[in-house]
Amino acid sequence: MAAWLGGYGTAAFGEADYPKPGAVIMQYTGLSEVTGVEPPTYACVGTNDGIAYYGTMEERIRRIQAQGTNAEIEVFDGLPHGFGLGEGTVADGWFDNAVRFWEENMTK
Repeated sequence: MAAWLGGYGTAAFGEADYPKPGAVIMQYTGLSEVTGVEPPTYACVGTNDGIAYYGTMEERIRRIQAQGTNAEIEVFDGLPHGFGLGEGTVADGWFDNAVRFWEENMTK
């Protein structure tokens, strides 16, 4: 849902037409659709996610990048779905990376 709202905007879903975000930050999604209206996108996922296959997310990020939009993904070896902030895991620090990404893209 975050990716769709970021790309299509709130009016497409029956809300007032609010400004689009400077970036979308998302974890473990199975969304593969790329429409060409995506804002800069940061994603992260674990390789052991039984719900959102990391390869799908990697391909989506590659397709967003191919359209000239800034996009970044972090893939964490062995982590399952739902690792949250990743504290005490190989994903520890992803949140700081996402904030950096957002800060770099919020004025573009």
